[in-house]
Amino acid sequence: MELSPFFKSLDLRYPIFQGGMAWVADGRLAAAVSNAGGMGIIGSGHASADIVRHEIEVAKSLTNRPFGINVMLLSPHVKEVIKVILEEKNSVALVTTGAGNPSEYLGSFQKANIRVIPVVPSTGMARIMAREGVDAVIAEGMESGGHIGRMTTMALVPQVVDAVDIPVIAAGGIGDGRGLAASLMLGAQGVQMGTRFLVAEECHIHPQYKEAVLKAKDIDTLVTGKYAGHPARVLKNKMSVDFIRHEKTEAQKTEPDFSGVEELGNGSLRRAVQTGDPVTGSYMAGEISGLVNKEQTVAEILEEVTNQADKTLGGYAH
Repeated sequence: MELSPFFKSLDLRYPIFQGGMAWVADGRLAAAVSNAGGMGIIGSGHASADIVRHEIEVAKSLTNRPFGINVMLLSPHVKEVIKVILEEKNSVALVTTGAGNPSEYLGSFQKANIRVIPVVPSTGMARIMAREGVDAVIAEGMESGGHIGRMTTMALVPQVVDAVDIPVIAAGGIGDGRGLAASLMLGAQGVQMGTRFLVAEECHIHPQYKEAVLKAKDIDTLVTGKYAGHPARVLKNKMSVDFIRHEKTEAQKTEPDFSGVEELGNGSLRRAVQTGDPVTGSYMAGEISGLVNKEQTVAEILEEVTNQADKTLGGYAH
């Protein structure tokens, strides 16, 4: 598959980013993706600066290929995390950002020659980011796992492509070569995948979490936080069903108080990743889960996806 100049400049073999999933995308997974020719990304989430530094060191010990960091801008540790990234500027090729506007930190990243690629849920945010001078944007539809916006990938991606003159990477509901091919036809230069990498052999989430993704059907995801203000797509289990029930009950009150609901969600993803807890754990995963039915190495995933895309496109070169 012929890469666009943007992806060639990143020294990649495949036009595929691995999603920076909090507590999931550690230094080992990111290094495996980078070694196989994609862009591995460490998910910082709400982790402390020390944890992020450790994962960077892990990745550096396992690969000499480019890798990135996903920065959650709402994290209470964001300034300390960014300080660590800037100190590691010779190792970190790029940052992707979520849950906010990275403009405050853009100059520092640019001075350190670290590319900045925000995740955007709308054309309005994409335009703002392009004006600020970011290197590319990830247009993520609501089919994705974790925190989501309101637009679908199919509708969002071509509108963002038309709205900005910088590279667009498609995300949300993309887990095989057909999704990659469709994204290229919509005008994106590549894709970001998260859920597909949950079942990679190099992904070290708890086996119960991985098994839940493998067994999931097309209708097995729910969106929590619709009323509390932080919608997130997760697999259906006791935790997500309880969360939605409590959330709806609170929303019907004259003066709703979602603090109890939020407490139910606190730490739920970390518990799912580390202990596999099916009762209080949040198994974040996208609607593509129904297509994911086998555990493979990262290298096998990347090769299979791009080969299927080439076959689907009939040799189309983007």
